[in-house]
Amino acid sequence: MDETLKPLLPILMVDDERPWLHSLALTLERQAGLNHTLLCCNGDEALKLLASTAFSLVLLDLTLPPPTGEDIIGWIRNERPELPVIIISGINQLNSAVRCMQLGACDYFVKTDDRNRIMTGILRALRLRELETENEKLRSGILHRSLGHPEAFAEISTVNPRMQAVFHYLEAVSPSSQPVLITGDSGTGKELVARIVHRLGRPKGPWVAVNAAGLDDNVFADTLFGHVRGAFTGAQQARKGMVEEAAGGTLFLDEIGDLSPGSQVKLLRLLQEEEYLPLGADRPRRSNVRIVAATNLDLAERMAAGAFRKDLYYRLKAHHVTLPSLRERRDDLPLLLEKFLSEAAEALGKKRPLLPVGLSDLMGDYPFPGNVRELRSMVFDAVSQHQSGRLSLAPFRKAIGEQALPSGAAPSSPLPADTGGRKLIFTETLPTLDEAGGLLVREAMERAGGNQSVAASFLGISRPALCQRLKKMRG
Repeated sequence: MDETLKPLLPILMVDDERPWLHSLALTLERQAGLNHTLLCCNGDEALKLLASTAFSLVLLDLTLPPPTGEDIIGWIRNERPELPVIIISGINQLNSAVRCMQLGACDYFVKTDDRNRIMTGILRALRLRELETENEKLRSGILHRSLGHPEAFAEISTVNPRMQAVFHYLEAVSPSSQPVLITGDSGTGKELVARIVHRLGRPKGPWVAVNAAGLDDNVFADTLFGHVRGAFTGAQQARKGMVEEAAGGTLFLDEIGDLSPGSQVKLLRLLQEEEYLPLGADRPRRSNVRIVAATNLDLAERMAAGAFRKDLYYRLKAHHVTLPSLRERRDDLPLLLEKFLSEAAEALGKKRPLLPVGLSDLMGDYPFPGNVRELRSMVFDAVSQHQSGRLSLAPFRKAIGEQALPSGAAPSSPLPADTGGRKLIFTETLPTLDEAGGLLVREAMERAGGNQSVAASFLGISRPALCQRLKKMRG
């Protein structure tokens, strides 16, 4: 399907006045970018088209030669009840409008009405139909628990129910032209999910990504909207903006929570009016991009603090997914470890090593502040130091130990087998082995900030073994 067409399913326009049809079609394209229309001048042809083609909306005149507009509404009510119908008629009579609404029309306009009012009604009907379609797909996915396009999600290894629910939701909203907001902690894979939205919704169109963090108002406007020649000193030639580069595809705006107030106003206009003004231009241009935005900030909090516009927030979150952190999807750890191990071995030109014994215990309680990105870095670092056989646990212990220490505490290493000439200081009476073991466990727990997995790595034992020792000490 051609992603440059809008809407994706055509609008059927039925009227026996051909000049009126062409005039309205031209208005739809110029004012709202609705370039996917099919014109029809009689009832028989309209019924044939309705029986053979899927439409997003029908714009219908009442005063057609038989079959009349009312006949067509009756057919749609029986055969295509989900299809919205708007009456645009030369008849300005209340009883006619009431009768059409009773038959199933969603709106009624007189041809002499303001074109902007008619346009608003058409756009409203299209948005409602779009939402109904997404809800139908979402319900279908929930009932069947199967993905229609599993290949689109191949890059994400997961068995986690929350992630599976995100996949089903993305499939449901993928045909929509409305913005998608992706939130979640750093390292959870927001850009990866944004690419999935693109592959599902507009795979033939371009993918363009812009990091909004740190862009001032002028740079943001020039980056997104471009400029014409002579727009400012040094603008010796026109330059396309990212909106134009992404036409027919997806524009990904990362770190959207960092936008300045001025840039937020510019983005809001793009979302509301679906048009933009290049720097130095005197006429706006139509936009045909799908906006996908991402942030690790809490936009609701920023909105409450006055740092983020409410109208922009609600425009962006027409569709919204929040990605779970890695600590909320620990059931994916084995899959992710195997995936990153293979990727690291291939990237570094090494034979794929075995995972170290005890790695699962070591990571059992680790909070992974950097999420999936942090886990991937750990594996790549460990494989880069690897020589042969099984991976060493030492790089993982080091990474987890450094991250898990309490604020202000000095990094510590597990006690080595050889103390290198250092001596332990004892009192005049030597402690028993059990007492010495208890002192070591307490010291390890203190240095690890209470994290049992890290403390176990300091002591060179497994986490279950440490748990047994702690239980014995308490009891």
